[in-house]
Amino acid sequence: MSALVSTSFSLPKQRSFYRGKVRDVYNINNQYLIMVACDRISAFDVVLPKPIPFKGQVLNQIASHFLELTKELVPNWLLNCPDPNVSIGLCCEPFKVEMVIRGYLSGHAWREYKAGKRTICGVTMPNGMKENDKFPEPIITPTIKATSGHDEDISREEIINTGLVSEHNYLILENYTRKLFEFGSAYAAKQGLILVDTKYEFGSYSGEVMLMDEIHTPDSSRYFYADTYQDIQLKDQQQRQLSKEFVRQWLIENGFQGLEGQAAPVFPDDFIALVTERYIELFEKISGKKFEKQNYEGIEHRIESSVIEYINKLS
Repeated sequence: MSALVSTSFSLPKQRSFYRGKVRDVYNINNQYLIMVACDRISAFDVVLPKPIPFKGQVLNQIASHFLELTKELVPNWLLNCPDPNVSIGLCCEPFKVEMVIRGYLSGHAWREYKAGKRTICGVTMPNGMKENDKFPEPIITPTIKATSGHDEDISREEIINTGLVSEHNYLILENYTRKLFEFGSAYAAKQGLILVDTKYEFGSYSGEVMLMDEIHTPDSSRYFYADTYQDIQLKDQQQRQLSKEFVRQWLIENGFQGLEGQAAPVFPDDFIALVTERYIELFEKISGKKFEKQNYEGIEHRIESSVIEYINKLS
């Protein structure tokens, strides 16, 4: 199958370009950002060798779906999506932390817990929990956004004391994080899912704190199926989930955790097809919409044309 691995445009009034793990980001006159969601996939903070067809489209359309639904709850950066893989929004100054919120003991938090730790990011986790148990209350476990390598856990106190974020703004970040997670959890429940954990990124635009980047996508979030959750927990089995965790598990089983000196294994074609199916399944499950696969023929020209057309309207 075809895939969109990367882009390399020269856009009107383009000031800079940044290639993230998944998105290609174009700065237009320091006023707007063009984010192109490509089909690259990362795990353990490493971009993996082969892309996943339709993944970028899934991420972009889920994110825009939720940004639209929550814009009255929390201000966000998004202005328009002129293409299935593209979001255009305000050029925010990003805060150098990611706001991770966890309703359940899963993923990184579970790996820390299993290693004997009972505190993560300055937050105490109760004794006697097992993998995927629900926390008494959701916990916020921020990370520092690393320019390379793994993101690092950091406490609220460290963020404020080191001046990464002012206390005033950090309280806003926490408030917005809890509001969005409460909304996302209620929305997921209506779709028969549990929003297990997720992360949000925020920035400042003209002094206002805004949600930016993606929200409630399978790259930033973990979902369980609600109808089987309790029974599976009682049996101490692995939860049925819609997230990128099964990709991480495949990598672990194949000897890769992003550690120094490790080379990422190459996905076989049948596994790539399975990952694509999982991403599409999550889109349809969480949005309640039928996923319409885009045509990859001439995709780069199509994206460039639609972006330039919208930029010209802005100016």
